Amino acid sequence: MQFYGAQPQYDLTYSDVFLVPSRSEVGSRLGVDLATDDRTGMTIPLVASNMNAVSGRRMAAALARRGGLAVLPQDLDRDDAVAAVRWVKAREATLPAPFEFDGATTVAEALEVVPPVAGTAIAVGGAHGADYVFEALELDRMPGDARLGDLGHLAAPVVDHAEVADARAAFDRLEDVDGGFVAVERDGRLIAGLAQRDALRSTLYRPAVDDEGRLRVAVAVGINGDVVGRARELREAGADVLVLDTAHGHQGAMHRAVEAVHEAGLGAPIVAGNVVSSSGTRDLVRAGAHIVKVGVGPGAMCTTRMMTAVGRPQFSAVLECAETAANHDARVWADGGVRYPRDVALALAAGGSAVMIGSWFAGTVEAPGRIHVDERGRRYKESFGMASSRAVAGRFGALPAYERARKQLFAEGISNSTILMDPERPSLDDLLDMITTGVRSSCTYAGAKNLVEFHERAKVGVQSAAGYEEGKALPVSW
Repeated sequence: MQFYGAQPQYDLTYSDVFLVPSRSEVGSRLGVDLATDDRTGMTIPLVASNMNAVSGRRMAAALARRGGLAVLPQDLDRDDAVAAVRWVKAREATLPAPFEFDGATTVAEALEVVPPVAGTAIAVGGAHGADYVFEALELDRMPGDARLGDLGHLAAPVVDHAEVADARAAFDRLEDVDGGFVAVERDGRLIAGLAQRDALRSTLYRPAVDDEGRLRVAVAVGINGDVVGRARELREAGADVLVLDTAHGHQGAMHRAVEAVHEAGLGAPIVAGNVVSSSGTRDLVRAGAHIVKVGVGPGAMCTTRMMTAVGRPQFSAVLECAETAANHDARVWADGGVRYPRDVALALAAGGSAVMIGSWFAGTVEAPGRIHVDERGRRYKESFGMASSRAVAGRFGALPAYERARKQLFAEGISNSTILMDPERPSLDDLLDMITTGVRSSCTYAGAKNLVEFHERAKVGVQSAAGYEEGKALPVSW
């Protein structure tokens, strides 16, 4: 990356900078390869943050199916974390995982888990598999007290997996189906629901899979307690990437934890953070980290900068840390601060191999948490910071009351934020389409066929606040 003009002597946020177009021979956005070079196997450079309100097992499976990676949070106890990893590994790599309910579940109860959106599958059945599959869009047309077991008349037509195994063929097959949605059967067992739009997306994305063809998943380990034991157990369950995570990554406890996991030789990339400086990056890489998480304070749920004055504008932090990491054959993930696809592109231009996203994903169908409805009838989910009182209460709930109260006294971050579910983009796939389209276009403007070339060729200029505002679309007419 190079600055278009002199590099300023002050730190920059994503809003402070812009990309200058260069001569390009890249003819199409679809000709851009978005795979990362950080040993994780991602085919798109997007990571769902290890936040309780963002990354659960469904988010992990859905994002890996499109080529990204979700980091399951460290707050999961060992049994739940192992079970979540195994659940992701058991999902279909080319078909979306349906929401599963037993027949006694009411429509109202189901709507607290899955919104009535097109293309989302609901499987109704018992311990021996689904009896039928239907599209979640149908829920809005049913009375709230109706039981799902009585909605067999909504069942989607069934096709054999062989008919839709190829994404292009599946699109054509669904062209002949009324409503463009089918239930997929293999060996007499219903395994998924498939919409025509989903089949179309599968022609554009490549799943992130391991050597056995199973979806990839990352898990946060933390730096306290039996770090190596937990890391080993999760690795044995199938975790592909181990993330050692704490708010202040440039500390002795983090370095010792990274060293211990590295020396254990578990055969998985180690991610460690968070830091914002060259020295912090260098020390983590020397301890054994393959990837360093960069970002202190830019997240939407984070109050660290206002509470402590600690942090750094994210674009400059990523730029400096990425250069240091590359000099040591390591990479960085840009963690936090992205609000638009442009910010993702700028993080990659600065040298990030991937970008971590939190609150932006928290309002999707795939994010954990119950669905609520506000006084205006809008659906939403709740998000909260991982250092907030709410997160601390959950993390240390087993402690005696006095010790738990001491922990909560020093909590930081937002404990309850309303994240509206966008009716135009309710699913993770909708956001991935928007983000990857923007990033692909950024690469073509730079004349880059892949992310390595993008970082090499990107020209970045510095703008005023007025320049940033000028780039926004007008929300009203003239």
